[in-house]
Amino acid sequence: MGIGEVFSTFCNNLKVSNTAVISYRYKRITRQLNTDFYNNPNDTYHSIYTGSYGRDTAIDGFSDLDMLFWLHPDDYSRFDNHFGNGQSAMLQEVRRSIRNTYPNSEVAGDGQVVVVSFEDGIRFEVAPGFELTDNRFRCPNSNGGGSWYVTDPRAEQAAIHALHVRENQNLKKLCRMARAWKRTWDVPIGGLLLDTLAYNFLEKGAYRERSFLFYDWMSRDFFAFLMNQNEQQAYWLAPGSNQQAYRTGLFEYKAKRCYNLSLEAIDADGKGYEYTRNSKWREIYGTQFPS
Repeated sequence: MGIGEVFSTFCNNLKVSNTAVISYRYKRITRQLNTDFYNNPNDTYHSIYTGSYGRDTAIDGFSDLDMLFWLHPDDYSRFDNHFGNGQSAMLQEVRRSIRNTYPNSEVAGDGQVVVVSFEDGIRFEVAPGFELTDNRFRCPNSNGGGSWYVTDPRAEQAAIHALHVRENQNLKKLCRMARAWKRTWDVPIGGLLLDTLAYNFLEKGAYRERSFLFYDWMSRDFFAFLMNQNEQQAYWLAPGSNQQAYRTGLFEYKAKRCYNLSLEAIDADGKGYEYTRNSKWREIYGTQFPS
């Protein structure tokens, strides 16, 4: 297969395959929360996917599904004026509600979210909150005695999608390939930061509007972009929301190693060594890359 075909196959292999299971569980949780907090058993109102799945950058085999459910605005004062830790009380109410639907699953509060763990390894992390007039959300943090934080997942999703459409639908594919690299090399980098760096790269990258035929060069240049980041930089601003996406470790060295491997893969392709080319890309991206 030519280089364009193998990268096209690779990107198809990365697509999430269990979307029906995810949707079923998401709707059951949403229906239960709407029943208990709005007295309306609707399975779509007042909730959205967030995180990588919400940004459409998750890859097959991912384990943590993030979602946000916003309560009625009248409930805010009840928790904000709660004696003691009102944020913890809010998380516990949401936890009890979800347990009405999933009594046999592990459902636990975790500081800022309610975690629902399923036997197949998928974890739903449900962040409760209150919708603000500017489309952002105020959410509880029960740590340190309790506080509120503001998040803007809709703006992040809109920014990612807008650049993806503008640049020949390449951004989300690059984000997914980067996640395959992260998984294969155990790279210490969070999902939001990975998407942010892919966004920053592709916004000005030389191959942002090109086809799969240029994904080898795009990969090479993306690893060069990553390895040349300032190791002292603590955070980057996420697209759309300007939320601070923090560094969790040094990723530059592993990016440099894969930059060098990408040079070997491109050189092998130029010499017609298809097996060697694919082996190098599989070393970078893992077994979902065609052999």
